[in-house]
Amino acid sequence: MRIETYGQQIEVTPALRDYVENKLSRLERHCEQPFDVRTQLSLEKPNHRAKATVNLAGRTLVADAQALDMYAAIDLLSDKLDRLLREHRSKVVDHHRGESAARSNNFG
Repeated sequence: MRIETYGQQIEVTPALRDYVENKLSRLERHCEQPFDVRTQLSLEKPNHRAKATVNLAGRTLVADAQALDMYAAIDLLSDKLDRLLREHRSKVVDHHRGESAARSNNFG
């Protein structure tokens, strides 16, 4: 997984960059294939905003979060991305695995 972090009207300090990488590193457990995450940190007074775009094979997931503190916004963003990736994985794993009338040959 490759994480790219940049700021819009805010300087991304090494502490912020490390925090983003530590929080988003847990997303690797949801996908076996490598993927990219672009994280944008910005300040929209009075809120801090964190936005991320995850590029998977054939799919793009987007999430954003706002909070009064940048670290809280990153925490919320991490939770949203975790949920999105779990939902994406369940859709991929469960695809064509459901029992249907045509598969079980019970037509009535």
